[in-house]
Amino acid sequence: MKIKRKGQITLSIFMAIISFAGGFSLATAREPLVRFTPLFSTSKTVMEEPIVYPTGSPAKLTGGIIAMAPGVETGWHTHGVPLTGIVLEGELTVDYGPRGHRIYRQGDAIAEAISVPHNGRNSGSGPMRLFAVFLGAEGAANTIPLAERP
Repeated sequence: MKIKRKGQITLSIFMAIISFAGGFSLATAREPLVRFTPLFSTSKTVMEEPIVYPTGSPAKLTGGIIAMAPGVETGWHTHGVPLTGIVLEGELTVDYGPRGHRIYRQGDAIAEAISVPHNGRNSGSGPMRLFAVFLGAEGAANTIPLAERP
């Protein structure tokens, strides 16, 4: 009878070790539940302007989706504050005048020009959607329309 108990205890310890080891290897094989995937890291815009935050007023973040049908344009404008975004869908061509143009497609991240005038156009055949975040301040204009092409 003593031998049977020792065997049961030994078997129980063995099974616990196997369970722990199996659980450990499964746990280490799982991906973390929260992951950060950087899209870009920069201190300059696409036009090589230094990114400077507005001062003197409380900070104000404004985020949203900019949606444009094919062929639609934003009109010429500048930004009063830094703007970053990611193209969620479609294609966006931005004309920076004498500085050329750039095409942004789904998945492209942007640190948009601030004081360089530009015009965006949905150059794709379907809708274009851009998730945009303005890093502004109370009272500062996010976008400043221009009366005409510079």
